[in-house]
Amino acid sequence: MKKRITSILFVFGLLSPVVTHAKTATEIFDSTSASIVVIRTYDTIGKVKGLGSGVALAPDTIATNCHVIDGATKIQVLYQGKQFSATRLQSDSDRDVCTLSVRGIKAPIAVTGSTSKLKIGARVYVIGAPQGLELTLSEGIISGLRPIAGGQYLQTTAPISPGSSGGGLFDEEGRLIGLPTFFLTEGQQLNFAVPVEWIRELPKRHKKAVIKPPISSLDWVNQAVVFEQKENWTELLSHSIRWTKAQPRDAYAWYCLGIAYGKSKQYTKAIEAYQQALGINSNDDKVWYRLGFAYKNADRNSKAIEAFQQALKINSEDADTWSMLGITYAQSGQYSKAIDAYLQAVRIKPGDADIWSVLGNARRKSKQYTKAIEAYLQAVQIDSKDAGIWYDLGETYNISEQYSDAIEAYQKSLRINPDNDKVWMDLGVAYYRSKQPQKEVEAYQRALRINPESSLAWYNLGYSYLVEFKQYSKAIEAFQQSVRINPDYASAWSDLGAAYGISGQNAKAIEAYLQAMRLKPSDSNSLFNLGIAYKYSGQNGQVMDVYKRLKALDSAMADNFFNKFVMP
Repeated sequence: MKKRITSILFVFGLLSPVVTHAKTATEIFDSTSASIVVIRTYDTIGKVKGLGSGVALAPDTIATNCHVIDGATKIQVLYQGKQFSATRLQSDSDRDVCTLSVRGIKAPIAVTGSTSKLKIGARVYVIGAPQGLELTLSEGIISGLRPIAGGQYLQTTAPISPGSSGGGLFDEEGRLIGLPTFFLTEGQQLNFAVPVEWIRELPKRHKKAVIKPPISSLDWVNQAVVFEQKENWTELLSHSIRWTKAQPRDAYAWYCLGIAYGKSKQYTKAIEAYQQALGINSNDDKVWYRLGFAYKNADRNSKAIEAFQQALKINSEDADTWSMLGITYAQSGQYSKAIDAYLQAVRIKPGDADIWSVLGNARRKSKQYTKAIEAYLQAVQIDSKDAGIWYDLGETYNISEQYSDAIEAYQKSLRINPDNDKVWMDLGVAYYRSKQPQKEVEAYQRALRINPESSLAWYNLGYSYLVEFKQYSKAIEAFQQSVRINPDYASAWSDLGAAYGISGQNAKAIEAYLQAMRLKPSDSNSLFNLGIAYKYSGQNGQVMDVYKRLKALDSAMADNFFNKFVMP
């Protein structure tokens, strides 16, 4: 037996070539299908019990799922029109990985890969024999990765039929990365594959796992994935608590418990669960990433940064971790470090519009407006239908006084989402700064049709009527709406006072200015105008009082007021 184990390990060592180039589906099938076999099992009376697939692992050795051969009295392998007797060689029922000894079979040995660097979205291919028929190929992508002990549990969109269980899951280079396993729950089919690393670990585990436990590790994993898929966090939490009690040394059980607590917004408990997982296996970047996320949600940004940095020490090429590190730095006000992290993220993932967008945000916060604009332009080149990015681009153009470009960016945002009152309002500001008063007013009016309770939009509209159009009654109405919605808006009260004053309503002007001064006692402009209103209403004693108060706030303005309204 030891010689057999050694030979399997030796073959695995030889057959792990360097990545060359992605192959087409036809090339994948042509290069790998000869390694796939059909497995047929029989019961005690010689009746066919089940069908499955297998993959050539070493000379005279086939790998498959244990559930394909469990309970079989007789096992037969069909390959290229011939039948071969097979016997169970090694078993790890807990992980659903087994090997068969098949003497005389001359199937080419599959080239093996690794799941360690696999990414969600990677193209994969399943080759098997559904219903024991001719070999078929199904194509899909990796839709989920679970960081289980000894590898990553793979979820794929490539369809897996019952007879395909135990066949081969291949990457786009034609390397074996897992064994597909059919899983059906509550009428929903989920396509999973156990990782190729579990096949490699089989020789050292098979003696410990001959008998399948009542609930295997894979059973726990599958049910957790189902709850996660359905976003049933309450059930995932209950399941994970039972799982950690049943298998307290299973890092993935603690990881799932952390996810469940995190989704339930119990961040302290999520942190504790992830720490338990890391106490079992501290070399898992995904757990460090989740721990960082939990710290961030718990407003413990310094701890989050440390966790993200630990994840990157393990896997420095994970764009999502760099991006989250950047976001956490930005929330901590460390914009230069945020920029450095985002630059790493876009280096790894240059086609991600969201990363370019947050890079633009950090550069804008750092007043690097030209570079911020460059980042936003990269983002909209990738995703031109993101209204938010167009808006951020418009804001940055506005800040850097490129008003025509700002207007164009806001308009593109509004073509995608015309119901955003904030964009309409900021478009109005850009029109104001580019001296297009009619369009400015129209933009504010559009904003108010969407959100009639926007105090700022009413204020901006009132200011436009007051300054641009000299329509004082309309200005008064707009300012009144503004202070109705936000009675603590000092500038609106002040400009309402100005509109009243120009309209000759001095008593109302005084009331408005007094409200402005109550809210902002240091506002020398409002105080100056209050003095004018007192002057025109004949309250000379109050005029002198205003002069004295102005003297304490702004001596130059006080002298100007004295010369114009006190001396005469």
